[in-house]
Amino acid sequence: MADCVFCKIAEREIPSAVVYEDEDVIAFRDLEPQAPVHVLVIPKKHLESVLDFGKENKVLAAHILADVIPEVAKAQGLSAKGFRVVTNVGEEGGQTVKHLHFHILGGRSMQWPPG
Repeated sequence: MADCVFCKIAEREIPSAVVYEDEDVIAFRDLEPQAPVHVLVIPKKHLESVLDFGKENKVLAAHILADVIPEVAKAQGLSAKGFRVVTNVGEEGGQTVKHLHFHILGGRSMQWPPG
């Protein structure tokens, strides 16, 4: 999608602090971190949200959840103490960029409710 900032990051048109990349996925540091470690994991293919995974993308969904997120969390030193994984869907869900992305947050206590 031509005007999508995350598509541009995936295509390396916009620089980012990449921490992981493979053929289908890229992970990079958030520009406005909400925790000491805040990494975004996105598919290179433009999908708006988890609602767009569908059956045709279930291999990609499994790869992100079973392979990429655990590998990134471990590489960032989050595995021992824990971390949070969040994805927002739609306006009321707090989604501000209309490209599927998972936040990996850690490096501090992630209490709920936040405070």
